[in-house]
Amino acid sequence: MIDQRILDIEPVEVVKGFKARFLHTESMTFAFWEVEAGYELPLHHHQHEQVSQIVEGEFEMTVGDSTKIHKPGSILVIPSNMPHSGKSLTPCKILDVFFPVREDYKSLL
Repeated sequence: MIDQRILDIEPVEVVKGFKARFLHTESMTFAFWEVEAGYELPLHHHQHEQVSQIVEGEFEMTVGDSTKIHKPGSILVIPSNMPHSGKSLTPCKILDVFFPVREDYKSLL
């Protein structure tokens, strides 16, 4: 069992302007992002299925050939190996859930 408060987890800057607090289970990684306004997430892809929820702010996301502005309450499902990128239009809080575990994010701690 994991019983932890998000704010007790030390944030890590993964990409300029993108800081995350990570929680890893046996099969998933949860990333609680705080993103400064005007920063970009470069185009990338990974083996992990990803579900993203915009908690606060406005975030422009390109998934494949589709670009949309997402606001609080938006949920995106990004399939495994799908190219995607993004840009924070305002300060944002985003929750990402990855399956399977992001071993690369584990190594940042």
